[in-house]
Amino acid sequence: MDRQVRDALEADIRMTQERFCVAMEARFPGIEPDSLERYFAVLSKLVLKLEDDERSLGQIVNEMMAETASIIMQEMQSRR
Repeated sequence: MDRQVRDALEADIRMTQERFCVAMEARFPGIEPDSLERYFAVLSKLVLKLEDDERSLGQIVNEMMAETASIIMQEMQSRR
């Protein structure tokens, strides 16, 4: 990938991460306690895996899909 294109993509990712944080901060007051706990469970697992430099992003995605499927299903079922 061209360096200029990569730099632009990284800047877009940073901007999107900042927007994500702002959006979640605004939603926190309205999130039900059970949903908030499930969100934290998924987010904390993801961050722990991202902090491990030995894991590739592909490995992390595969692990997260397997480990969080039940949490995601719980959240989906709570919305019915």
